[in-house]
Amino acid sequence: VQLVESGGGLVHTGGSLRLSCGASGFTFSTEYMSWVRHTPEKGLEWVSTIKENGTATVYADSVKGRFTCSRDNTKNRVYLRMNSLRCEDTAVYYCVRMYGGSWGNWGQGTQVTVSS
Repeated sequence: VQLVESGGGLVHTGGSLRLSCGASGFTFSTEYMSWVRHTPEKGLEWVSTIKENGTATVYADSVKGRFTCSRDNTKNRVYLRMNSLRCEDTAVYYCVRMYGGSWGNWGQGTQVTVSS
């Protein structure tokens, strides 16, 4: 199993980024996928989960209305569109394959830094 995130970077408050995660080594279209972020101060924070067919997504209250998770099962990719970014969104963002209802495989992470 391999998950590779991309799209992170430095952005000013109020800006936008789109993270992308490419998946391989498993049947992508049958698995829920999640985004999780990490900071040294807060530790791990779940951000969003998307159903295997993309018909349902759930979000943490801290990002609801600003972030949108989507997927393209023809490309084995999951995305996180992040709008109205805040300094507190600064974190390493991980793409996570859900397995058996739990967090299974993780990507290497991509750094998002939001500056004022």
